[in-house]
Amino acid sequence: MHTVTFAFTGKGGVGKTSLSAAMIRLLLERYPDKKILAIDADPAVGLATALAMQPPMTLDDVRLKIAASIDKGETADAVALLSEARFHLLDCMDERGNLSFLAIGRPEAAGCYCKVNAYLKQVIETISGNFDFVVIDGEAGIEQINRRVLETITCLVLVSDGSQKGIQVVSTIQHVASRLVQCEKSGVIFNRIRPGFALPAAQELPPVLAVIGDDDAQAQNDMQGESVFSLPDDAPLLRGAAQALDALLQENRP
Repeated sequence: MHTVTFAFTGKGGVGKTSLSAAMIRLLLERYPDKKILAIDADPAVGLATALAMQPPMTLDDVRLKIAASIDKGETADAVALLSEARFHLLDCMDERGNLSFLAIGRPEAAGCYCKVNAYLKQVIETISGNFDFVVIDGEAGIEQINRRVLETITCLVLVSDGSQKGIQVVSTIQHVASRLVQCEKSGVIFNRIRPGFALPAAQELPPVLAVIGDDDAQAQNDMQGESVFSLPDDAPLLRGAAQALDALLQENRP
């Protein structure tokens, strides 16, 4: 099975989570027979709300359980937990039809568990191979790129608003990712754009996938805590996400 992976990155507050959710909705609608994995890699866990999903536990809950055994010197237990990590990850998933949801959680505990983290990362990569599409809502900034949490992906989707800071962040992510990430394709979505916005010079960024203006329907949706599935089909967010998806899947159909 050829898995197509989308990773959404950019500075905080530009709409990465909303766009990730919109992409997932479109994939579900266009490919009803395909298996889709949504991974919330942002500690804020906003993607769960956007998709109306409720994971029973997070990946970090599993990591902490393993780390606690190591701290107590229970090496046998730790080895047993590691060998069963795949099943623990399945316990973390919320499933609805052909959509599965996994939240990374808040990896903030003291101590260094690099081997544990590396092993769990390998298990996630193994699980991802069982899906046709994987959509990752990354945390703000470039840390997940620097830590190589996002190391092998199909499509890197950079999201920016019209601010110079937003554009600088995606430019930096693109530069760092070009050295650290194996990526087949990358592109920029400009979101929440007001009239008069001028696109930056083409040489500064990868291709522009879509430019999305203010979306009153999405703003209302957010205020009411509704999922992306409540949006009307003609919402600017969905139209822009569809344009980006068309561009990204031209050569990457599963």
